[in-house]
Amino acid sequence: MTDTSEWEGVADISFPEGGGPVLKDGLVFRFGTFGFPPLAALVTESQAPADGVPGRLSWTAKQDGAPTEKLDVLHAWLVEDLPGGRVRILTQETQIGRPAAALADERPNPMLNGHQAWLDGLISAALG
Repeated sequence: MTDTSEWEGVADISFPEGGGPVLKDGLVFRFGTFGFPPLAALVTESQAPADGVPGRLSWTAKQDGAPTEKLDVLHAWLVEDLPGGRVRILTQETQIGRPAAALADERPNPMLNGHQAWLDGLISAALG
């Protein structure tokens, strides 16, 4: 999940201050998704799963510009090891801005479908 080289549905990923492709606390990166130009992002939390403690990953992403272009995003993930070799992934995202509001009104919803494809890609990567 933290290795961006295995992400589905993401384009133009870069690391303007170095580092990557594995995300870690404080890492700055840029990526395009859902047809938006690359967003400037910052990893705000990165903790690997440990015995009895879920892994955590979150980042903020921003797109500046006119009100019709401006976005402010927070995306968070919990990854929990479960008995029987199972893994639970929970993800939550909040987006503020007109471009996000416009996407939410589209049917079928590209944001929901895109995030499901992302999760399906994580499953495929995990199963190898």
